[in-house]
Amino acid sequence: MGEIAVLIVAIVVGSLVTPFVAWFMRRCRILDRPESEDRKIHQKPLPLGGGLAIYITFFGLIVLGQVSGIIFFHTITFGSLFGMFASATIIMIGGLLDDRYNLKPRQQIWFPVLASLTILAFGIGPTIITNPFGGVLDFSHFFWLLDIMLFFWLMGMMFTTKFLDGLDGLVAGVVAIGALVIFFLTKQPAWYQPEVGFMALVLAGSCLGFLIWNFYPAKIFLGEGGSLLTGFLLGVLAIISGSKIITTLLVMGIPALDVARVIYHRFKNKRPIFVGDNEHLHFKLVNAGLTQPQAVLLFYGISLVFGLSALTLSNHYKLLALVVLAGVMAGLGTYLSYRQRRHLWKK
Repeated sequence: MGEIAVLIVAIVVGSLVTPFVAWFMRRCRILDRPESEDRKIHQKPLPLGGGLAIYITFFGLIVLGQVSGIIFFHTITFGSLFGMFASATIIMIGGLLDDRYNLKPRQQIWFPVLASLTILAFGIGPTIITNPFGGVLDFSHFFWLLDIMLFFWLMGMMFTTKFLDGLDGLVAGVVAIGALVIFFLTKQPAWYQPEVGFMALVLAGSCLGFLIWNFYPAKIFLGEGGSLLTGFLLGVLAIISGSKIITTLLVMGIPALDVARVIYHRFKNKRPIFVGDNEHLHFKLVNAGLTQPQAVLLFYGISLVFGLSALTLSNHYKLLALVVLAGVMAGLGTYLSYRQRRHLWKK
């Protein structure tokens, strides 16, 4: 099956599975009610748990691809694949429990922690990774150090997409862009990995199929499990595609920097780190006068531009691009503060 066909099939399957998931969530009364928090933007109760549609589509098509002979996994071990599935299942169980019972932050955190530890236990990731300053870094004698780095990488990716999940279609679209960038990287001769490319296409298609129902005005939300799952899967693909962490950061740079900024702001003001507020960049864009679709498309554009740059830049220039991205973040934050003050003054 051609690569375009794989993407189209994933989009179609994702778009067909999502309304059934929405119906199931309504039957289970797993709904996001706007009156539950002041920062909610939507006006009526909408089903949560949409990440289940991405979970079903992604792993269902991977299994189907293997059984049908469309793709055979040689470089990716069965242990790694099973570790991904087991970890993603843990994330979805915890997410659905949180969506239904609104768990406390100290209870929520254990599911992504357990998921990260589970996949590390299955030996995911290479022992040699690219050094952005040249050459490679060999961790074959320091497995524990590499595992610590990968643990924080996966946790960081999960909480980046978790905190990003504030506007309709934002997370699904940005993760789809990241997955497509990884796919195109796996097509380059130096990093040719058809198995990873297949998984990246399936993830992109799963997110795009869900996005049909999640873009403004959303008919279903990702929920806790979905917001964590998408970041987890993208983080895993970045690892198994040859530790393309800098490349993934170029796509997810603005959300990741925003998470760091918000955490610092909450810590500085002695506020709970995991309690939501309106300090995130996407909320500031809306408060400054942009519509939801405009704010989301701006994020898409930034992610796409810096993601495409990763396809042509060397590692040295990717680091420079990260610095530029940080500058863009700082400039955008300053402009938004000014724009928000003017917008609120006009009101």
